[in-house]
Amino acid sequence: MREWLKQNSGRTYSNYINGEWTSSASGDTTTLYESALPDHVLGNFASSDQSDVDRAVQAAHKAFPSWKVTPPSARAAILYRFADLLEQHQEELSYMLSAEQGKVLAESRGEVTRAAAEARFAAGEAFRVEGSTLPSDNPQVRSEVVRSPIGVITAIAPWNFPIVTPVRKIAPALAFGCTVVLKPASATPWSAVRLVELLAEAGLPNGVVNLVTGSGGKVGDALTEHPLVQGISFTGSTELGLRINKIAAARFARTQLEMGGKNAALVLDYDNLPFAADQIVSAAFACSGQRCTAISRVVVLPSQADQLTALIQERIEKLQVGPAWADGAQVGPLMDERHYETVKKYIEIGKQEGASLVCGGDKMDVADPYLANTRAGYFLKPALFTNVSSQMRIAKEEIFGPVLTVQAAKDIDEALEIANATDYGLAASVFTNAVRTADLAAAELDSGMVHINHGTASQAHVPFGGVKHSGFGAYSIGHSNQEFFTHVKAVYRGR
Repeated sequence: MREWLKQNSGRTYSNYINGEWTSSASGDTTTLYESALPDHVLGNFASSDQSDVDRAVQAAHKAFPSWKVTPPSARAAILYRFADLLEQHQEELSYMLSAEQGKVLAESRGEVTRAAAEARFAAGEAFRVEGSTLPSDNPQVRSEVVRSPIGVITAIAPWNFPIVTPVRKIAPALAFGCTVVLKPASATPWSAVRLVELLAEAGLPNGVVNLVTGSGGKVGDALTEHPLVQGISFTGSTELGLRINKIAAARFARTQLEMGGKNAALVLDYDNLPFAADQIVSAAFACSGQRCTAISRVVVLPSQADQLTALIQERIEKLQVGPAWADGAQVGPLMDERHYETVKKYIEIGKQEGASLVCGGDKMDVADPYLANTRAGYFLKPALFTNVSSQMRIAKEEIFGPVLTVQAAKDIDEALEIANATDYGLAASVFTNAVRTADLAAAELDSGMVHINHGTASQAHVPFGGVKHSGFGAYSIGHSNQEFFTHVKAVYRGR
């Protein structure tokens, strides 16, 4: 990885508009630095403005009429080729992803594999656009319902999954006949550049997918406000999602919002606590806890609280924190200094609120030859809190880092009450041997996704989304995407 980065870092990248790489109107660029080595330059990326956005949207709008009537077999073939290219370039993409975002190589490789799987599922969706023929009250009129692509889509991606999330938005858009303008997170634009290159290599026509890099204020707002953009698919913070939805609603543009989470794992008289601890720790600290579906709370009945806490602590203390390229590394650095300070602030808040910090929470000096005599990234030892109440901020607010809390509940009803006592409703895990308890939890948890006896890992064909402040609009990934990327039209045919 280090040798590859040495040979490929430091280049300057442009926007991709109508099949051409073109500099921003301002000519300005922003420098991207490596997450684990914050003084190492990865590249320079276009700092775009409203005029760049307009050119990209106009290109997508111009490409839409021909793309929407492209046969589904042709659209699917491009996506299948794209999926193959993702797998062929897995190692290169993983190096780029780990460098700019910080996650360990095993996770980056897994993200590329998942992106290819989602692209293949989306390819099949090109053949599954559903309509219906309905009984007619008039025997001289035939009643039909058909679906059509809505037009230009803006895909606004987050920094924590800079490969799979853009693919999750672009692939179904293409399958259903929409065109796209992609705005990657300003902190992770490198992967997006390579994704667009591979889409072009797969045979995508000019203008169907366009890339504009830059800040959310200049690029994201301009895309959300643009009158030719018919839908905004966004993944990021709840605060920003609410703002996007307000802007879009003012002109009746659709939104598909995947936002924050404060996900609980409920352990309710489960007979395999070591397995539950394995699943919880894996789901809590993958991507250094920087993912919306990370487990951040454990709710457990008193009879098992001490044993489960001890098992979780044992596993946390064995986690290997280090840079992506280090053998055996399981937890990478936090994204950057700003995010590190946010997470550290919450750890201090937890202490001040009276919670007990059982382990972790300190910045780590990682021993690695590449980190010696240079400024290293922000490696944080995963933290575990006990003696937590539902009123504490660390139990209610999204921390988005490697921090896990444990709360005891007197019974199952209180456990469900605790789990639901946040503004979020994305994912939850339930560990129990009782079918009745599993069914009750699945019905009563205010979450878009409920996982029984495993962590919060989703699959490439199952709808993904949340309720409350975690999601709005059609769920992504699965066939539910049809509700976002297409609109319904009723057709009456006289005889």
